[in-house]
Amino acid sequence: MKVTVYTDGGSRGNPGVAGSGSVIYGPQGETLAEIAYVVGRKSSNNVAEYTGLLKGLEAAAEAGATSVEVYMDSKLVVEQMSGRWKIKHPDMQALARQARDLAARFSTVTYTWVPRAKNKKADELSNVAMDAAARGHAPGVVGAQAHVVASPRHWAEHDGPLTRFILLRHGQTEHSAGRKYSGASSDPQLTDDGSAQAARAAAAITALGEVDVILTSPLSRARATARICADTLGADVVEDEGFREVDFGAFEGLTRDEARGAFPEEFAAWQASTSVAPPSGESLAQLHRRVARARLKAQKRFEGKTVLVVTHMAPIKSMIRQGLGAGAEAFNHIFLDLASISVVEFYGDFGVVRCVNDTSHHQRV
Repeated sequence: MKVTVYTDGGSRGNPGVAGSGSVIYGPQGETLAEIAYVVGRKSSNNVAEYTGLLKGLEAAAEAGATSVEVYMDSKLVVEQMSGRWKIKHPDMQALARQARDLAARFSTVTYTWVPRAKNKKADELSNVAMDAAARGHAPGVVGAQAHVVASPRHWAEHDGPLTRFILLRHGQTEHSAGRKYSGASSDPQLTDDGSAQAARAAAAITALGEVDVILTSPLSRARATARICADTLGADVVEDEGFREVDFGAFEGLTRDEARGAFPEEFAAWQASTSVAPPSGESLAQLHRRVARARLKAQKRFEGKTVLVVTHMAPIKSMIRQGLGAGAEAFNHIFLDLASISVVEFYGDFGVVRCVNDTSHHQRV
């Protein structure tokens, strides 16, 4: 079993009260354990960071992992454990040996640096541990044991296989840059900025765990985004007509104001009801039925796996609506930025929305 470990450590005073935090995620992205660990009252930041790694590897072994991906915002620990930097301090050498001994239990262990913004949960747990240390908590886990978090399967009492859909909107095109309707009948290419957005999104998706297959809309902007993701993730790309964008008909290539000016009555009717289509186009109700069929087909074919779907604004809104079990009004209350990431999981017919419109990978760090 492949698991992902996010870990962090900190010291207030360096040396001072110190704690570490570790989060272990299963192969479907489910949280297996959260650990807040008091390191001591006079410990350094580096010792706390290594302690977080040790506790994360221990928990991964207890969970039955055979392969581990470790993500930390400590450049020092990542480079030292990867063998690229020498370890000079005796205390660090001892901790690194312990970590390598633990790592030897697994078939593979990789170490990747991430910015602090992408390590928020582990950072939060390390602060919980430091707060406990400041209150006089002895070194050890805060609480009787590592906090194992129940999944939606537990709370909803659904025992069906979990199929995970990571939903990625394509990168920028000239139409999106110009705020023009761009649906199924127009086929603009990615701009250079759009390709860069896709590359950043692909890198972010690697932190979500292994992707088994990439499904893509047949439109060029989605296919190009999917190819960039495939180069990073190493997964096969399969085109799926069910995930193409809605057909905007006569509104294609027009801005909102241009469409309203050229077709005032038709535009007003379209805005008022998801059952109304633009002239020669497709309604959101029709799109929703199409995407629901595509999701069910994909879920049956890739049951229990993680599927990256590279698609467009309206199909992703439909997938989120399906996950929420919401009505048609959901289309009006969701916005999705270019190259944003959303995650929806299904246990049979029961859906759970885990993430909507994550764009943190586009923010400067």
